Amino acid sequence: MLKNRFLLGGLALLLVVVLYYAFFDNGTSADGLAAITDPRAYQQQMDTARSEKDRSLRTSADSPLPDKANFKGLVYFKPDLTYRVTARLEPFADKTQKLVVRMSDGSEEVYEKFAHVVFSLNGETCRLLVVKFDDTYSILFRDVTSGKETYGGGRYLELAPSDMIDNRAILDFNKAYNPYCAYNPSYACPLPPAENTLKTAVNAGERYVAHD
Repeated sequence: MLKNRFLLGGLALLLVVVLYYAFFDNGTSADGLAAITDPRAYQQQMDTARSEKDRSLRTSADSPLPDKANFKGLVYFKPDLTYRVTARLEPFADKTQKLVVRMSDGSEEVYEKFAHVVFSLNGETCRLLVVKFDDTYSILFRDVTSGKETYGGGRYLELAPSDMIDNRAILDFNKAYNPYCAYNPSYACPLPPAENTLKTAVNAGERYVAHD
């Protein structure tokens, strides 16, 4: 059983680089966080990053796809800035707090509890736990779409250091993506903690169809 933490492997590293630069916004808000000043350019950047991810899944030796030749591309919700929100960042005062995360194969791994983010989405007040593994800050979450329009095992959202300034963080759910086990059951992936189940639908980011 192969382990897939958040972004383990050469393909994942490529995606980090692509997403970071493709989504590097062209403005700064009053709180110092990146701002969207051109929604059309944002959608073009998103489309480019998604096309590059498809190319990587189809060609990379690190791709989890068992049948890359017949891969026709991932399915996404249309980019929607409604799902790019500013959250209140609540870091843990005790930096030694850990979270035991259950993996999809029944095993467990331990991650660092970094912070909670509190935000409003679809009229709901939401609170999610951010965990840290090495230098990666991640949110593992489920929502109302999980097991229906999106992967039942949950999706992941990465936070770059530039997304977190003082007590604020940018959460862009248009970047939410599936773990490797969504494509190939031979991978073991971290499952979202119970507290990271949203009571609203996140109609943004990667959707799910089976890839044989």
